[in-house]
Parts: sequence; C-alpha cells; structure tokens
Amino acid sequence: MADTTDTRAGESSGTASGTASGTGSGDASGNCPAAVSRRRLLGTAGAAGTAALIVGGVAGATGAEAVRGRPEPLSSVGAAAVPFHGTHQAGIVQPSQAHGHLTAFDLAPGADRKAAAALLRRWSATAAEMMAGRTPQGDGSGIALDAGPSSLTITFGFGHSFFDRTGLVARRPAALEPLPAFSADALDAKRSDGDLWVQIGADDALVAFHALRLLQRQAGEAARLRWQMTGFNRTPGVTEQPMTGRNLMGQIDGTNNPKPSDANFSARVFVPDNHAGADAWMAGGSYAVVRRIRMLLDSWENLSLEQQEKVIGRRKSDGSPLSGGTETSRADFTKMGPDGVLAIAGDAHVRVASPINNRGAAMLRRAFSYHDGFRDDGAPDAGLLFVAWQADPMNGFVPVQRKLDRGDGLSRFLRHEASGLFAVPGGSAEGEYVGQRLLEG
Repeated sequence: MADTTDTRAGESSGTASGTASGTGSGDASGNCPAAVSRRRLLGTAGAAGTAALIVGGVAGATGAEAVRGRPEPLSSVGAAAVPFHGTHQAGIVQPSQAHGHLTAFDLAPGADRKAAAALLRRWSATAAEMMAGRTPQGDGSGIALDAGPSSLTITFGFGHSFFDRTGLVARRPAALEPLPAFSADALDAKRSDGDLWVQIGADDALVAFHALRLLQRQAGEAARLRWQMTGFNRTPGVTEQPMTGRNLMGQIDGTNNPKPSDANFSARVFVPDNHAGADAWMAGGSYAVVRRIRMLLDSWENLSLEQQEKVIGRRKSDGSPLSGGTETSRADFTKMGPDGVLAIAGDAHVRVASPINNRGAAMLRRAFSYHDGFRDDGAPDAGLLFVAWQADPMNGFVPVQRKLDRGDGLSRFLRHEASGLFAVPGGSAEGEYVGQRLLEG
C-alpha cells in the first residue's frame, strides 16, 4: 500500500493512523485544547413514567436522552478542538479522526489568481470558525447543530495544474512534478489530481459532512468539484487503552509511523522554515501524496493466517515482527527460522518497505479506510485512502513506492486506482488565509 507497517509504504511507518488510535485529536503536540463548543447537547429524560435510560459515556440510544436529573455535558470526543492557525496546517500531525473526506476541485473556466485568492480567503475563514466550534457567518444549514467541534481539521493544498491556471508557473515547486508511473498502477484520471485539494477529518460524521458541504457551496462560481472520497477509522474510545489501529485486512497498521518526538521528524515531514527561492512560500509546509488503494479482500481472506503473516512479515494478533519481540520491536531481517529459512521473507511487506532497505526514506502516513459498496462480481470495493506527508516526495514516497512496485508480496492483493500530489503550504497566522504568501507574494 505504498506505505504502512502492515500495508504501507515504509516499515518505519504504519498506514495512516499516524499515532495510536483511541485518543481525541489536539494540537501539534498532541494536546487537546479546552473545548469551545458551538453546540452543546444537553438532554433530559422523556415523559414522566418512562424508565431511566442507561447512558454509557457519551450518549443514549436516541441521542438527546439522558438519565433523569442533572444534564451531562458533551464527552471529550465531541468537545475536543484543534486550532486552525499555526506554523503548520492542522490535519498533518494530529491523530487520524474517525471520519474523513478527501476532495479535489478544479478552478472554473475564467477563474484567475484573484478568484483563487478570494476562494482561499473564504475557505480559511470558514475552517477557522468550524474548527473552533463556532457556526460560520451565513450558515443556516443546521447539519451539525448539537455537536461539538469533534477534533475537526480542514487542510488545503495545491496541485500541479493550479499554477498554470493562476499564472504562477514560476513559483511552482520542483517537488510538485507529477509522480512517475508505476507498473501496478491502474489509475482513473477522473479521480486523480486536481487544482485544489481539501482534507477534512472529524470524530463525528455530521461535523465532517457539514464541513464538506459548506466548502463545496462556498466554492461558488470559482471552482468545480473534481472528485470526492469518504473514509473512516476506528472511533476514539472504543478500546480500553490507546492502541494502534487496524486496516480492512485486519492488520495492525501504523506501528512505526514517524512520531513528532523523533529527532528527524520535522526534516522528514516539513519543508524547512528558512526555505528560500521562488517557492519560499512553502516554508513550514509539506507535500501530500494521495492514493486510493483497493484491497482484494476476497483473495486476501482466502489465505491462511500463516500465509497472511508471511506476506506482511508480522503477526496478525499483536503486530509483532516474525523475527520475534513485541509490536514495537525492531524487525531482524537476518534472523533465520527453525527450518533454516528467513523468518521474514524476502518479499515481505515490512522488509521491502523498511527505511533500512530504502536509504532511510520514510514518510508520515495518515490515511482512512473506505468502503464504496460492491463491484459487479460481488467483491467489496474497499481499501485505503492513503495519505503520505513528506518534505519532498521525490525523496520520500517515490523511492519507496518504486521498490514496493518491484518486489512487495503484498502488491498482489492491492490495486492503485487513483493518485494525486499536492503542495500543502504552512499554516496561517490570525488574520491571514492559507496560501496568502503564494497568491499575494
């Protein structure tokens, strides 16, 4: 999967969970700022004589009900908020949320640099309000009333074609050159690339959809929707303690994803703050590789447990490498099994994807699973909405994917069906909008 410890691009990485699931999102340090709720759900029990409802943690069976007596406030899941403004855009280092939308827009014919700037100004203002838990001015949809901010993050990026449409070719980063073709690709052009890219994540499905719908409406005459994909992850709080999430193959996925505490984390993920040149506007930004990767689940599930573990190179039960240890143990690629054969096969995903075997190349994966119904043959149209973050995709995603393309045993069970590469500028300060240094510089 071009990435993941068990279905991902780098062994030093997991798929997309970024960090262990089961915790609410917060700021770049992982902390959850005090909630600023735009909608508090304070329910009381129904008519007299109705038996008291047993409410576990967040909400009762019908949403607004609670046990008789003093109303309970929203849980921390709904109340958690992530700041919009900052050095980096939100939605990169925060844990992946339970619900997500990835979408791309193309500028409408006749829309120029000025129109693009006005659109990013509108979108940024709306994102800042919604992420703070407030209702944006003029929004009367009511879609997410009664919900808190739910760790909402909204992230904006620019595709290769954006610079042609806005007359900014001279300021297009060299790192934004189109990705090379890979032999396993079966890409649908209609679901790939785009002028503008938006990533939305939230721990409540209505909050995520509300953001998607409002941004689409605000695009107005400036941009048209090109493609949109919806994904999901494990809901925070469903495990007794924080745990690495699993993908749709049932594999623990995300064990060795780079962490903000790593000494080289910023160098791997973000463009340096002192970046100079025509693309100096990318200082503090990152590059997102987006891939829709369908999993051939019928074929995968026909394998025995032993065969699945051999393909991945890890135990399915706890994510430990077949060379021994626990989930977080370093894989020993030289260890031999009792039968005199390598404990971790030569084409095992963790071996082929490991930074050790890719000259240190790694990226931060932060993806969503997806299920879009069933295909004509009855097979599930399901898999991974892969998002990989790096300071330079030509030194991160590309070399790793080239190696996976040639010798990864997992590739037999995957189909790469859509792709995109986007330049995601650094965060904006109060009073600024995302991309302002590019569009007004």
